[in-house]
Amino acid sequence: MGNRKERHILALSGGKDSAALAVYMQEKYPELPLEYVFIDSGYELPETMEYIDRIRAVLNISILPIGGASIKDRKDFKWWLNKKNNYLPSPQKRWCTDILKLRPYNEWIDKNCSGQAVHSYVGLRADEKTDRKGNLSGREFFYQHHPFIEHGLDYQNIKDLLESSGLGFPSYYKWRSRSGCYFCFYQTKREWLGLLKHHKELFWKAAAMEKTDPETGTKFTWCDDMSLEELEKNKKIILTEASLPVQGKKMAPGLITTISSLCKKNLSDPKLLIRR
Repeated sequence: MGNRKERHILALSGGKDSAALAVYMQEKYPELPLEYVFIDSGYELPETMEYIDRIRAVLNISILPIGGASIKDRKDFKWWLNKKNNYLPSPQKRWCTDILKLRPYNEWIDKNCSGQAVHSYVGLRADEKTDRKGNLSGREFFYQHHPFIEHGLDYQNIKDLLESSGLGFPSYYKWRSRSGCYFCFYQTKREWLGLLKHHKELFWKAAAMEKTDPETGTKFTWCDDMSLEELEKNKKIILTEASLPVQGKKMAPGLITTISSLCKKNLSDPKLLIRR
């Protein structure tokens, strides 16, 4: 890369995988001048912000917040929702990911890393779907790395890293399966009811975003077949009929103080691969 300055950046999501990657990179490559950022959507769970603070304290690192709900920084989700005529994001139309996460990150890189080579480290695991790629920036001299995939680390390894470091899992894993905004459309109905139980005011804020087109009668709701108001009215039936535990609950064990199996396995330390 010649004399071009290089930046090494790890974007934390407030979830288990990116937190575990921060632990892994700090342990395996302490000489790497990593910079840590957190792309704040402005609609994060309180538990997410608490976990970011915990990562900062336990790993003794600086974490730069990017984004947020400040109009001075960028237009927020509600502005975009109005712009899109109340069309809520969904698994088929994930427009929120672009405007709340990817766009602010890429704009920050363009502004602060002009003329520099950027290495971005992403916490995708070896046991995850291969169609997930992370931030595919079209920026020149942008290199994305997936250390967990390259070194074959799966969920059990991530669990071990979090436990052995003292970080543990984010507390929202007691009732929710993933990180993200409090109104994340990937939530199951039981997880929406978990939001109602733990953060009632946020549940009703999300409900207030649901609309019905007065001309066509089209309903824009977070769940495919009912509004959150209807979900709340039918919560007893939904909780009774659900035979499975909250998705992700059994994947969030309490902090284990014993030596992690990752250390016991005496895994080799393969050289970090630099791939574009």
